[in-house]
Amino acid sequence: MTTLAEKYFPSLTSLQRRQFSLLPSIYREWNNKINVVSRKDIDNFEINHLLHSLAIAQFIRFMPGTSVIDIGTGGGLPGIPLAILFPDVRFTLVDSIAKKIRVASAVSAEAGLNNVTAVTARAENLSGQYDFIIGRAVTETAQFIRLTQHLAARKSFNERENGYILLKGGDLEEELGPFRNSALVTEISNWFGEPWFETKKVVYLPF
Repeated sequence: MTTLAEKYFPSLTSLQRRQFSLLPSIYREWNNKINVVSRKDIDNFEINHLLHSLAIAQFIRFMPGTSVIDIGTGGGLPGIPLAILFPDVRFTLVDSIAKKIRVASAVSAEAGLNNVTAVTARAENLSGQYDFIIGRAVTETAQFIRLTQHLAARKSFNERENGYILLKGGDLEEELGPFRNSALVTEISNWFGEPWFETKKVVYLPF
């Protein structure tokens, strides 16, 4: 059966196709032990979580050697689907809740990923420099930037300048008001035809 990942990313390798096909069952199994995805959402995992995460890959193709940190990753989203798609990119998955990082670590191991590091920590206590800081419905944008701006690596080598890439939904006019001159907001429905994406957006803010 063709997965949605294959539908929108037809040049996947056989290994990537296998990894994407495994994710829904791995997450379902772990979600029965440690709830990281809402019960009603797990039935729509492929659209609401896996494909949603991959919207970032429609916005940018990370170059090999890029470092990406996923803040508030929960059980590893959006980081793990992106790590499958970009095996030559280093992903650091961060959440302050240890049991969620336990799931993210287990899922990445079961999917056979060797480009993922999962860390239990609060963003403001982290050190290191990352080319892109990503997040999925974590907190409002100004707060997110306040907590993470010390992690920003300034030297860019990707098609876009280093920056924040956030997955958000709904009306963002007020939230993004302070960033109106720098934020680029892209409708995910430009890339994915499923109705669930009609209100979903990728927000990009260069460092």
